[in-house]
Amino acid sequence: MSSNLFRPLPIALAAMLSFSATVQAQSLIDLYEVARGYDASFISAKAQYEANLAKANQTLGGILPNISLGSTATRTNAELTYDKPTATYVNGQNTYGSYAANVTMTQPIYRPAVWATYKQGGRQLLLATAQYEAAEQELLVRVTQTYFDVLSSQDSLEFVKAQKKAVAEQLASAKRNFEVGTATITGVRDAQARYDLTYAQEIAAENDLRIKTLSLGLAVGRADIKAKPLLDNSKLIDPPKEPMDTWVSQSERMSPTVRQAQLALDVAKLEVDKAFAGHLPTLDGQIYYGGSRNVGGSATNALGTGTTASNHVLNPSASLTLSVPLFAGLTTQYRIRETKALEDKAMSDLDNAKRTVAQTTRTAYLGLIAGLSQVKAYEAAEASTQSALDANKLGYSVGVNINIDVLNSQSQLYQTKRDLAKARYDVLVGNLKLRQAAGTLTPQDLQDINQLLAP
Repeated sequence: MSSNLFRPLPIALAAMLSFSATVQAQSLIDLYEVARGYDASFISAKAQYEANLAKANQTLGGILPNISLGSTATRTNAELTYDKPTATYVNGQNTYGSYAANVTMTQPIYRPAVWATYKQGGRQLLLATAQYEAAEQELLVRVTQTYFDVLSSQDSLEFVKAQKKAVAEQLASAKRNFEVGTATITGVRDAQARYDLTYAQEIAAENDLRIKTLSLGLAVGRADIKAKPLLDNSKLIDPPKEPMDTWVSQSERMSPTVRQAQLALDVAKLEVDKAFAGHLPTLDGQIYYGGSRNVGGSATNALGTGTTASNHVLNPSASLTLSVPLFAGLTTQYRIRETKALEDKAMSDLDNAKRTVAQTTRTAYLGLIAGLSQVKAYEAAEASTQSALDANKLGYSVGVNINIDVLNSQSQLYQTKRDLAKARYDVLVGNLKLRQAAGTLTPQDLQDINQLLAP
């Protein structure tokens, strides 16, 4: 397990926080911590991890000695009848008891299948760790994506409101110009149509923000979520310093998906060894220490002299048991064929995992590079559309441009602002997805993004 991972919040604490009514704007770190103690899929993955650890440790039982204690107590009522009784042998009854106890220790000495199972347990420990790390990384990306979806919806709503306000001012200006005879009714109708369209867009943006906020609340178990915006939109993350091939090579070594496939192949190879062990002999050692006590007689001395005597018997022993398989009805042969086929499948799964992770890493890398370039392009477009809007307003005021020119420029400006804001959020999430694909994603990467948010 990585030492950089956050310590999970107790579930009780997460539940208490989920009902807090005084929570203000929440940072990414705060919400991620709460999500670790609330998200059902992550809690399920954690429980599966603990179960896998316990299952892997069970393989110790095959190589460690097994010690057992046994005890019996018997009470017998014997009746002896002779066909021809004599002075020495007479008919009669007697009740006697027998008590026995023993301790037995059995130690496997040579059991190839058991040792293969023990080695599988070690691989299963590593496999459980890789699965848990993958679940943590998935939760981190999911919470971040949902968080920025809320911010993107907030920005969209703000831009739509600003556009609605600007269109309303343009509509009022068109009406004044029409009243004084300096503009036609067409300008008024164009402005009114654009205002109605913007109002419809505002309703859709408000609903989208509600849905995105509910999604974030569902992820962390809170209904009073308020996401923090970016502190400075001009500062984002730096582009990757390493080339794409370096990231791809790293993903093939460190990605939890590849590690799981590699460990599954190791387990499959050991399963083949276990199948071959069906042809091999086994050797066990056993130490037995026990004794018995007869009180009031025994089965061989039920009546007659000494019937009330007691005797003690101790019989410690040590033994070696060798078992050599001769014929098992072809079960072992077909078991070997089965495990070899499963080994080939695991090898193909590993190749597929490496190819998929490599492709995912390349896609994430190129997407991040393109996203950073797109942000710069949108920033330039924002400045250009603002200049175009100012020019159209000036032209409209002197009668060179018509009202629709101003309205189109306003629409283009606010659409560019929305696209720019979304592109910034996509870059931040894309950085996390690249590190997730490469298998290097840790909560420290989330901390770096969290520092870009407003305090």
